[in-house]
Amino acid sequence: MSSLSRELVFLILQFLDEEKFKDTVHRLEKESGFYFNMRYFEDSVTAGEWDDVEKYLSGFTKVDDNRYSMKIFFEIRKQKYLEALDKKDNAKAVEILVKELKVFSTFNEELFKEITMLLTLTNFRENEQLSKYGDTKSARGIMLGELKKLIEANPLFRDKLQFPTLKNSRLRTLINQSLNWQHQLCKNPRPNPDIKTLFIDHSCGHPNGSHVASPATNHLMGSAPKVGGFPPLGAHGPFQPTPAPLTTSLAGWMPNPSVSHPAVSAGPIGLGAPNSAVSMLKHPRTPPTNSLAMDYQTADSESVLKRPRPFGISDGVNNHPVNVLPVTYPGQGHAHASFSTDDLPKNVGRVLSQGSAIKSMDFHPVQQTMLLVGTNVGDIAIWEVGSRDKLVSRSFKVWDLAVCTANLQASLASEYTAAVNRVVWSPDGGLLGVAYSKHIVHIYSYHGGNDLRNHLEVDAHAGNVNDLAFSLPNQQLCFVTCGEDKTIKVWDAVTGNKLHTFEGHEAPVYSVCPHQKENIQFIFSTAVDGKIKAWLYDNMGSRVDYDAPGRSCTAMAYCADGTRLFSCGTSKEGESFIVEWNESEGAVKRTYHGLGKRSVGVVQFDTMKNKFLVAGDEFQVKFWDMDSVDLLTTTHADGGLPSSPCLRINKEGTLLAVSTTENGIKILANAEGSRILHSMANRGLESSRAPPGSVAKGPIVGAFGTPSSSTGMSLSMADRSGPGASVTGMNGDNRSLPDVKPRIPDEDKSKIWKLTEISERSHLRTMRLPDSLVQARVVKLIYTNSGSAILALAENALHKLWKWQKTERNLLGKANSNVPPQLWQPSSGVVMTNDTREGNKEDVVPCFALSKNDSYVMSASGGKISLFNMMTFKTMTTFMAPPPAATSLAFHPQDNNIIAIGMDDSSIQIYNVRVDEVKSKLKGHQKRVTGLAFSNVLNVLVSSGADSQLCVWSMDGWEKQASKQIQIPSGHSPNPLAHTRVQFHQDQTHVLVVHASQLAIYEAPKLESMKQWIPKESSGSVTDAVYSCDSQSIYAAFDDGSVSILTATTLQLKCRIGPSSYLPSNPSSRVYPATIAAHPSEPNQFAVGLTDGGVHVIEPPGPEGKWGTSPPPENGAGPSVSSAPGSDQQPR
Repeated sequence: MSSLSRELVFLILQFLDEEKFKDTVHRLEKESGFYFNMRYFEDSVTAGEWDDVEKYLSGFTKVDDNRYSMKIFFEIRKQKYLEALDKKDNAKAVEILVKELKVFSTFNEELFKEITMLLTLTNFRENEQLSKYGDTKSARGIMLGELKKLIEANPLFRDKLQFPTLKNSRLRTLINQSLNWQHQLCKNPRPNPDIKTLFIDHSCGHPNGSHVASPATNHLMGSAPKVGGFPPLGAHGPFQPTPAPLTTSLAGWMPNPSVSHPAVSAGPIGLGAPNSAVSMLKHPRTPPTNSLAMDYQTADSESVLKRPRPFGISDGVNNHPVNVLPVTYPGQGHAHASFSTDDLPKNVGRVLSQGSAIKSMDFHPVQQTMLLVGTNVGDIAIWEVGSRDKLVSRSFKVWDLAVCTANLQASLASEYTAAVNRVVWSPDGGLLGVAYSKHIVHIYSYHGGNDLRNHLEVDAHAGNVNDLAFSLPNQQLCFVTCGEDKTIKVWDAVTGNKLHTFEGHEAPVYSVCPHQKENIQFIFSTAVDGKIKAWLYDNMGSRVDYDAPGRSCTAMAYCADGTRLFSCGTSKEGESFIVEWNESEGAVKRTYHGLGKRSVGVVQFDTMKNKFLVAGDEFQVKFWDMDSVDLLTTTHADGGLPSSPCLRINKEGTLLAVSTTENGIKILANAEGSRILHSMANRGLESSRAPPGSVAKGPIVGAFGTPSSSTGMSLSMADRSGPGASVTGMNGDNRSLPDVKPRIPDEDKSKIWKLTEISERSHLRTMRLPDSLVQARVVKLIYTNSGSAILALAENALHKLWKWQKTERNLLGKANSNVPPQLWQPSSGVVMTNDTREGNKEDVVPCFALSKNDSYVMSASGGKISLFNMMTFKTMTTFMAPPPAATSLAFHPQDNNIIAIGMDDSSIQIYNVRVDEVKSKLKGHQKRVTGLAFSNVLNVLVSSGADSQLCVWSMDGWEKQASKQIQIPSGHSPNPLAHTRVQFHQDQTHVLVVHASQLAIYEAPKLESMKQWIPKESSGSVTDAVYSCDSQSIYAAFDDGSVSILTATTLQLKCRIGPSSYLPSNPSSRVYPATIAAHPSEPNQFAVGLTDGGVHVIEPPGPEGKWGTSPPPENGAGPSVSSAPGSDQQPR
């Protein structure tokens, strides 16, 4: 627009304002974007007219234009959210959170989580940062002042905040001047012309030299500032906005078969039949939540990494095709079942902490309280939900990188991480499959307890492997995969050989649903473009090509008896559909109501028995009766659910697992499910750990042929009639269970682990890290969260950082004992050295804490606390000069700006780095505080001190909830300089307490003593101990130079590493490990910091070695092992 045109707009604005066309004035201001009326903006904000405020802002800026605009929109929407909370209108607050504030999570996920947590508070002013929030009027005034500053600083508002200086009624004046000029040109100008229109030029018949007087003028309203706007929130899911009509009739699943296909008689669906059939009903499955924003790769990825593992059965069985027993479901048809809403699992029975976001879950098909979980960081775990025990945990790791495709190797070289897209059990629970976001599928064999063995590694697809399911074509156990490369593939589950590749989709394939109807075996597949196809196991192409409702990204599932087919999906616009299909016609039979129109991601669903449908949507779990389209009921599961949670129901329909925003899992139960959980809890960890003499090490329920009665393991549930019901657990014993609190079980009578003594270097892999700097006693040691570096703090206050580089010998660049790392220093030559004070070194308790992203380390060595940049080694700031001196540090799990600082005057200070202020000072210890650990699940801080006391503090108000004195064994005199340390187990409930005299396990928040392990006097004192990354083991260091490895649950000694196996043979002085650290993703790797200044990385021998030896089963029974002579004292 030209300059004159722009000025004309201002003239029109002045005229409209003078004529009192207020709404039109502001609309033109917004649409032209020439002038931001700050006064109007102020009035709208003060009145809380938020829709008008954002509409007005949208004419000048968008949310993502720059950081000023982003901040402006955030402050406005935050204020709306707080006002809704203040009015106790939680429904409105949730709507604002999802539709308006969610977009900011991309830029600051931690802040969004903190905002979400406000929903859980009775009054959001309980949040420390909002404690000074007044009433609505004052809050709006304070925000308005901040908005003005942001608007004035925003370059997009430059030259738009001041209205041009004009005389009153400037447009009228110009028109009058024009009329005067026209009048002068008249041939016969009249003295008093009568002007009746402006639409045509003026003319009159008589001369008239008079001029029309200029009208009075009047200034426009004063200047006003402006704000920006966010894009509409249709972009929560991975879709581009494209309209897609709802398909109501698909005109049949299959066109007429071609001549080359075998003829098929009329049946439920028109699919050609293979030569043989097997009667097996597939359990319905939940769609994955993986992001579908994919890089479309074209690289061929056909190679298979065949690495079969032994299955604990005879060679005779291994040499025959796998014969998996089909899962048997109740034969009751859906029309005859009798249910009520009381049968729905809606009551929270368990809360489990996984530690990372849940992507997929699956209940064991036989053991109904066993849950398989996969996460966004590649971890998988098997939980016994009744006892809350994590039986197995595995991190993402390629088993044989050398045989991977070049594309996969390149992808892993750039980033060695992968999310889990799908976890699923085989029909009998003998195998489990994991599909990852990078090419790979892992198949494990499961043998009960914590016995999970690698079976197959398959480089299945180029890019994401989006889904995986087991199937039984012609009684041959297979698994079906689909992926980003737009293909579906079928693999032999025993050998890993590829049997079929189905091509025909034009977009990445999202899900697969293998099934069998009578003698017809087939696979449904759905793609991200909403296309549905069906395939026979014959490589003859797709038999079906239709659209899902709304062209949605869809998953399909059958009910338990396999007679009814359902699908659930979400369109690109965020609208979700859950429908039942008429298989004979390939048309939608029933569309269920109640799903949201603005779903975040793809809504997941499941079927319950033959009666109910379940979906996770709008921060809740929704239930439908299969025979009614109306929403039956919902549950919020006591809050804390994400907008589109991951969920899964067990086969019996008694338990429902649903993911939470806090990287956890809630187990919902009906009445029967609650009784099961109650009964299983009484066993504690006994059934899941499979005590000796009870569990065979063969696969569960005949994974590879029917096991004999002597070696099989019964996992069937006995009839449950009441709280004290008889339950046959994994250990096979059948007894009535008393109503007691779950405890870590005693295993004194028989031991799972044989004690392994290591005294020679050849029996382990170890490496002393290269060091050219001044060496002094290592007092603190930690791996970086990425696992690629080790940071040490020495007694002389100097930090050292060793980094492993990516090389041909170390493709992943992870810490290991084979490739030496580099002692890293920045080019500036700066070193990280703590502030120190003169005095007795023994009075100094060095401490540090590492930020989650490895960018900063906070550290102290008796002087001020220092904050270092890990990249440049520069000191960012120092604070809290002694006295008192810091003796322990821990970052708040939800806010990196909040730090808990244990002091040598026995206090704990809760310090806010952002505002440089101590928010709370906690007093409960008698001597200096030497250990701090947060539990995000329990919302508590646990502290330990030199007074041998443990304290629990609430993170809400920092009140002390409990305290407990550590039981010092007789013969051990209290050491006033002893450093008692604490660390939470992965479950965020059990606490490892490390004291010079012992290791102990306590259960928070009541600090109930669970286990205590006291080493022999000959072993010396404990100097340090730490959980392994999977919390399955504990690494403990001693001042005699040895390292002991214990089981984390029962504190049983399974391996002892003697000092001669890794320390110099003739040390000039006594050397021992003063501190110990565990690798963050390799559960069998740890590092020790020595008193001579050295750091050693230690691993078990062999590429897949483990610490300790698990004995073979005897006569079909579980392991039964005695400790080696001279082993340390047993746990109490």
